[in-house]
Amino acid sequence: MAYKPLDTICISDITELGIPLQTATHLHHKLTQIIHNYAHATPQTWNQITTQILNPDLPFSFHQMMYYGCYLDFGPDPPAWLPDPEDAKLTNIGMLLERHGKKLLGSSYKDPVSSYRAFQEFSVSNLEVFWRTILDEMDVSFSVPPKCILVDDLSEESQLLHPGGRWLPGAYVNPARNCLSLNSKRKLSDVAVIWRDEGDDEMPVKKMTFEELRSEVWLVAYALEKLGFEKGSAIAIDMPMDVKSVVIYLAIVLSGHVVVSIADSFAPSEISTRLSLSKAKAIFTQDLIIRGDRSLPLYSRVVDAGSPLAIVIPTRGSGFSMKLRDGDISWLDFLEQVKNYKNVEFVAVERSIEDFSNILFSSGTTGEPKAIPWTLATPFKAGADGWLHVDIRKGDVVAWPTNLGWMMGPWLVYASLLNGASLALYNGSPLTIGFAKFVQDAKVTMLGVIPSIVRAWRTKNCTAGFDWSTIRCFGSTGEASNVDEYLWLMGRAHYKPIIEYCGGTEIGGGFITGSLLQPQCLSAFSTPSLGYDFFILGTDGIPIPPNVPGVGELALSPLMFGASSTLLNANHYDVYFKGMPSWNGKVLRRHGDVFERTIRGYYRAHGRADDTMNLGGIKVSSVEIERVCNSVDDRILETAAIGVTPAGGGPERLVIVVIFKDAHGSKPNLNKLKGSLNTALQKKLNPLFKVSDVVPLESLPRTATNKVMRRVLRQQLTQMGQNAKL
Repeated sequence: MAYKPLDTICISDITELGIPLQTATHLHHKLTQIIHNYAHATPQTWNQITTQILNPDLPFSFHQMMYYGCYLDFGPDPPAWLPDPEDAKLTNIGMLLERHGKKLLGSSYKDPVSSYRAFQEFSVSNLEVFWRTILDEMDVSFSVPPKCILVDDLSEESQLLHPGGRWLPGAYVNPARNCLSLNSKRKLSDVAVIWRDEGDDEMPVKKMTFEELRSEVWLVAYALEKLGFEKGSAIAIDMPMDVKSVVIYLAIVLSGHVVVSIADSFAPSEISTRLSLSKAKAIFTQDLIIRGDRSLPLYSRVVDAGSPLAIVIPTRGSGFSMKLRDGDISWLDFLEQVKNYKNVEFVAVERSIEDFSNILFSSGTTGEPKAIPWTLATPFKAGADGWLHVDIRKGDVVAWPTNLGWMMGPWLVYASLLNGASLALYNGSPLTIGFAKFVQDAKVTMLGVIPSIVRAWRTKNCTAGFDWSTIRCFGSTGEASNVDEYLWLMGRAHYKPIIEYCGGTEIGGGFITGSLLQPQCLSAFSTPSLGYDFFILGTDGIPIPPNVPGVGELALSPLMFGASSTLLNANHYDVYFKGMPSWNGKVLRRHGDVFERTIRGYYRAHGRADDTMNLGGIKVSSVEIERVCNSVDDRILETAAIGVTPAGGGPERLVIVVIFKDAHGSKPNLNKLKGSLNTALQKKLNPLFKVSDVVPLESLPRTATNKVMRRVLRQQLTQMGQNAKL
């Protein structure tokens, strides 16, 4: 559709979008007034349009007409949201800066919006002051306080052993206790968890207070203690993210053990790999997953994985649809042995800050997932990001469809509860009208998304008729987003900002983000995370100077609070630091994404620099996918799995390049082959993976040492997609 400048839009242009004449006349009159008062193609003009004209009930095509018409002559990176100076002072950062801005930044401090960039630079160059201030603001409590915030020894030996420094040395702490203890952020009667089960969409939402949550967590912690595991033992969770799994998660940490995070979508072989790598002593799971009219097996997959002791929760009622394996324990029997401890406080097990709290997994390029331990510091990084970047505070209701098997599940627990907010959980598919209604009924104030969920909402129009006006901001992570889809999303909540947020499992949060104190551009980041710094490397491997536009592989400053310092199944230094350039005497940390710094100072993600792709927010290596695809058909010689970004932007699509054994012989039907590949991948790797296209080629581009050049292949496929709508 060709868009027109705002001052050339007439009433008939509006009625052609299906808007009644009377409404169109009213809208045109308001538009004329705004144009009269504001210059064309300015953020202020768009701000007035969003507040005075647009609402969720108007056709999205009209929203597009206003947005593109407003910014027709603006150039790149038009802001879709502007911070209000007075509202900015009420954010967590705003209130901090209003109290301490002059002390921290000196006489240059003006106000939270004007001084945000200076504060970000201060946070990087004054790590000791910054993190001490933030931990104090969050009321983090240590049983043994740290000797300091950071020890950064520049000796060669220390840089090899601790290139990221040593954070909070000497501290003893328990993050779960910090989530549950009473302070200025929470009292016993405050709501800790709000939830609803799919199918109960007409019922009132269920609520659990902090008092009730504490009691539930204490009881599970006592029951865990009865099992007699040594402190620091690994205990897995393979369940949907519901109120019980959150209670179990907190109880494992409170009792001094380590959570092993396993996504409930994994096949038995993937579950087995994760149990083996973590040396898990037990696993919490449930018999079935109920989604609509479907019952999906879960306990049987855990059994097929050869799991250790399983504590099994019945999905419905108190009975099971199958017999439990010898030695496994039902949830009711597990709790029965400690029923006399109900409402008795469990004394938290305080451990060294360098001990593990959680083992998560992220695909590497070797085919085996990286086993990434979070230390006891990492939960506070997650909580700090929630406090700093999406402004989570006491009284908020935070929803983010995710799972404890992915980092955003634990992130959501800590970002909500450490900051005194309510955790909002929908036990069902987030792609349904039921979830949209839950957002309304739970009065969600911060809604997290991934772009594929937003695309489904828009396609199904499942948010229509629901009131999302309580939302103060959105968060988005996991994939590259699309401008039109995120314009649509903002419009559902009367143009509340979307905070793009990107990080990694090994970081425990984000290294780049948006901010409520800066103008936000659709599908772009506006700032490095507070307390962090990163560099975009040029083709020569040297960082491009700050504030200079450019595209290249992104490298992180090694001094990252909460970031991983070890891997269970790989050499951490080799994976993240070996071969990386130095900056100011310190070796930079590898991340692997390609980023662009735009001419207006925003940042855009351009996918992975290595052979790992991002499918639906899940990082997976090409090797893992190819290993499955190579055995699907006897006529296949080899395959290459490539993530290709569509010409219009948005999440990567999985394309399988196939080389057949006989280039001139019989070949399978490509549509049938695509179906076979999908079936194999969804059964053996993840049911969320989907092949978009199968492309036959005679050979793969290779290096002199016979390695497949997937970057070259990706470029070729991207060009093919632009020409043929791949």
